[in-house]
Amino acid sequence: MDMEGKKTIKNIPVHVSIIMDGNGRWAKERGMERIYGHQHGAESVRECCKLALEYGVRYLSLFAFSEENWGRPKEEVDALMDLMLSSLVNERKLFLENDIRFRVVGEKKGISAEILGRIDDLERETAAFDRLTLVIFFNYSGKWDIMQAAEKYALERASCPGGGPADVPDREMFAGFLATSGIPDPDLLIRTSGEKRLSNFMLWQCAYTEFYFTDVFWPDFREKEWASALESYSDRERRYGKIK
Repeated sequence: MDMEGKKTIKNIPVHVSIIMDGNGRWAKERGMERIYGHQHGAESVRECCKLALEYGVRYLSLFAFSEENWGRPKEEVDALMDLMLSSLVNERKLFLENDIRFRVVGEKKGISAEILGRIDDLERETAAFDRLTLVIFFNYSGKWDIMQAAEKYALERASCPGGGPADVPDREMFAGFLATSGIPDPDLLIRTSGEKRLSNFMLWQCAYTEFYFTDVFWPDFREKEWASALESYSDRERRYGKIK
């Protein structure tokens, strides 16, 4: 889409989130191993970062690895960990040259010290950037997020004079304990590959998120699908349960 076409999208979402699905099926169609699809999916990640910058999206979040993904074959899990590690090294230049802040959200348990160290380094190195915030959800699940937030809240209340774990927080207060604290809720969630479910992703945060589903597999996701998703979002009226 040319610049004139981009101007017709009158309502750009602040936060676009993507469930990147279909890497394995994309590879299978080509007679290749699943990791081949994951490797090519990394190219789509790079492309979406560039598109987010071009379209003026401020937050781009990607569901890269769920807690449930540990149940996949060990060879695939190991390959995904290697891909994460190499991406942390290879994409550093893209982040630094384009003022992209990098963040990772998820449970640290089970992740290698090498990967965690690279994540910490890149988060610290890009902390002052604000042109685009890229959030990678890695070893994440929505249920885990809510449970850890509830535990943090209960522990904090129990340590306060006169407070106790039975005290019920308001929604805004509770959201501050989620792993996504400081990140606005997604305006638009895109899921590729034809699947139409949330798959335990940002269950709290997506309460009023607009959804867009496409049959395109993630490795083939490019500007045409990106623009279609944003155009669809722009045409919707978000009422948040109210009547306008």
